[in-house]
Amino acid sequence: MPNDSLSYPKVCKRSDGRYYVDFKLNNKRYRLFSGRSVRKSLYPNSYPPNLRRTKAEELAKAVYHYLSNNGYSFNQSFNSVELFDDLIRRKLSEPLSLHYRKTLLKLSAELRNELLSKGELTVSFLDSIVLKYGNNTSFNTVRRHLNVLTNYLNNHGFKTKNCSLKSRKQNEVLHKPISNLKELLNCILDYNRNLYLCCLLTYGCLLRPHKEIRLLTWGDFSDDMSFIQLSGDRVKSKRNRIVPVPCYIRKELTKGNNIDYIFTDTNRPPNPDYFKTLFRRFKRNSKIDRNITLYSFRHTGAIEIFKRTGSITTLQKAMGHSSLNVSLTYLRGLEVAELKEEDMPVI
Repeated sequence: MPNDSLSYPKVCKRSDGRYYVDFKLNNKRYRLFSGRSVRKSLYPNSYPPNLRRTKAEELAKAVYHYLSNNGYSFNQSFNSVELFDDLIRRKLSEPLSLHYRKTLLKLSAELRNELLSKGELTVSFLDSIVLKYGNNTSFNTVRRHLNVLTNYLNNHGFKTKNCSLKSRKQNEVLHKPISNLKELLNCILDYNRNLYLCCLLTYGCLLRPHKEIRLLTWGDFSDDMSFIQLSGDRVKSKRNRIVPVPCYIRKELTKGNNIDYIFTDTNRPPNPDYFKTLFRRFKRNSKIDRNITLYSFRHTGAIEIFKRTGSITTLQKAMGHSSLNVSLTYLRGLEVAELKEEDMPVI
């Protein structure tokens, strides 16, 4: 049999009842039990025995069609748009946050349109995407996401450039702490108990409200409800966290089934905007400072811990920060003095 040749795959059955297709490609013999090698979701042996031969025949047909239309090779040849589309599909199949998935879909659509129109992705085009954003925070965020995407494409065989723009200096945001915490919490309790519990956990456990707290299940709590344990894939720092639960929070909790989310008592969590929407409606119907956000409870808790302990290391652990530098930057953003009078030089 000459090179660049293919025999039609023969359906065969093993003594254990499993089916496969047998064929020769370029003088080399192959046996395939599934369609993975030809990018088909065909698994004959996953079916009941009486259906396996029929599915194996479908596999034989798919293998022959794929190889005869792909230069008698398992290595798929792509044009640039096909390769781009394939890589984006693979990226989207990964476990991504809802926000990043939306960003990836938007950026990839812009890149694809340019690829279809011009046949390449130039540095000037990539820069133009980022330059649409005047706000320094948005500018830096889009720049970072775009470079992550182009690096991913480059690492997987799609050669392109990166954005050439440098990140912009961002003004540190002053997070407004809460001066009347108990009064505010009582008002929130009167409005909505779930929102109240979210704010308590944000302040007392210093968890982030929109993911870490929203996705809490009863199984995340220890049996005596004194600790919360979160795996690294659920926290911003990507490190496992074990967080003490203060007694004033424990008395508000009655443990349910481990698999249930604490704010729904079902196996389905609240929607991603649940607490954001609740707090926005609460603010609309109350007289609290417009600058107070859900994160203000976390910032207020951070100030309380630092004032009581004076320890950056303790604050870092409590906040779940990845490094001490992050905690130091955080304190500066809160305008909390890191030095006391007694720390200063004396005469």
